[in-house]
Amino acid sequence: MAHARPSDDAPHILLVDDDSRIRVLLSSYLKENGYRVSEAATAGEADKKLAGLDFDLMILDVMMPGESGFDFARRFRNARDMPIILLTALSEANERINGLEIGADDYITKPFEPRELVLRVSNILKRRQTDQAATEKPTEVTFGPFRFDLERLELHRDDERVRLTDRERQLLKLFAEQPRETVSRYDLTGEGNALGERTADVQINRLRRKIEPNPADPSYLQTVRGIGYRLMTD
Repeated sequence: MAHARPSDDAPHILLVDDDSRIRVLLSSYLKENGYRVSEAATAGEADKKLAGLDFDLMILDVMMPGESGFDFARRFRNARDMPIILLTALSEANERINGLEIGADDYITKPFEPRELVLRVSNILKRRQTDQAATEKPTEVTFGPFRFDLERLELHRDDERVRLTDRERQLLKLFAEQPRETVSRYDLTGEGNALGERTADVQINRLRRKIEPNPADPSYLQTVRGIGYRLMTD
């Protein structure tokens, strides 16, 4: 029975191992689990693949003829940032430590179940996706006819720039960095007292008069009763 072909946007794995039987087995299993796979038998072949294609993760055998997996991983890590799983028949602790010190993300000892390798691949790619999402901050947010540039701290309504005070720009920046999330009054003023809360309310009301169709019934800069405010972005 033929297996479904991985989609064109599926994660792309580079499998580097001089043992053709292992390459065939792992390549087939990875493809069955939805990954695209390219193969290389040596570090030299891997270099050629890496020069012409983009990969999401590399599975690398340690014991290869010519340049070893350790040496290749060390050289590769100095030039590129991509997850590496090392495969080896060596189980000694110092060898595992060596691989991790080089910069490998995981280490699996032969013999192993292909299913275990697929699980490790999946976990690494999920962690990486989560890490990237956490570090990627928007440079612009939109709400209704408005567009706020987080780098220039400029607000535009359609093509017209809206004049803001320095404090209003900082407030919008704070909300735009946490779209649709509640920002407390304390976070807005740094004062945990009634005067500080009142100051925040006054500043919010001034900002609403510039962005809300009806400041008394706000659509974008909403009140979260008893806590603070949130900016409802598109």
